[in-house]
Amino acid sequence: MRGMFVDTPAKINLILNIMGRREDGYHTLRSVMQTVSLYDRVLVRPTEGGGIVLGCNLPWLPRDRRNLAWRAAESFFDAAGMPCPGLAIHIKKTIPVGAGMAGGSTDAAAVLRILSALYPGVLTDERLMALALSLGADVPFCMRGGAMLAEGIGEELTQVDAMPDCPIVICKPPISVSTKRAYELVDAYRDAPPPYPIEPLLAAMRGGDTAGVARSLGNTMEPPLFVERPRIGEIKAQLLSLGAQGAVMSGSGSAVLGIFEHDAAAQHAEAELKKRWREVFRVRPVAQLDPVRRE
Repeated sequence: MRGMFVDTPAKINLILNIMGRREDGYHTLRSVMQTVSLYDRVLVRPTEGGGIVLGCNLPWLPRDRRNLAWRAAESFFDAAGMPCPGLAIHIKKTIPVGAGMAGGSTDAAAVLRILSALYPGVLTDERLMALALSLGADVPFCMRGGAMLAEGIGEELTQVDAMPDCPIVICKPPISVSTKRAYELVDAYRDAPPPYPIEPLLAAMRGGDTAGVARSLGNTMEPPLFVERPRIGEIKAQLLSLGAQGAVMSGSGSAVLGIFEHDAAAQHAEAELKKRWREVFRVRPVAQLDPVRRE
């Protein structure tokens, strides 16, 4: 059987409000997320024999059950009640790792989408989304893409209008923040800001108002993260000084995004940031996922 592949996008958080913590330890949130034109390519190819073999262009990434894409494949066949056939997965990473941009989650979602295409009808859409949630809070969003309001622990997704087409510059410093550590810092922080209002952001997205979107950005995880990792805050200040209409840390960091009105300003900011930082990307919003394709 021939393999299939998909270019799977990164996500950014325009607003991220941590609302509380449940008894089971999961944090509840209200967040507006948007996919952007920064992609990993995930290829899945059935092979003879059993077992999963995972390859990646980044040699230091785990290639076993520690990798979420590997676990996605294993979980798919477990949920389907099928023995896992021989499977080769290859991931070409472009989305920065440990950036708060759902790089691991989007790869896991890509594996689930590809296996659903390779083995049609084996799992219902409802079962597939439940499986996605079991892998991680961002994976259900990455299965759908576009723009979504996420609530609960990330499983309650409501489609919203995509943000207007505009240049976005993303910069990740040479540090990564584990989600676990980020939430520990949030839990210990005593001066957490109040939740950012979401309706002004959604209204700006409905109206195609780029400046309104930029004014509405917010992330309640920023204050404790900026204390522990001050370079993240430095990048936010640098983006604003370079003309971004608004800037915010994405997810639990460490990437920061800036929204620009014009391509020329975004290109200038990208060039200036690259003088200091290695991982700098100029992207645009993406309203829908690319289809799964055959090799």
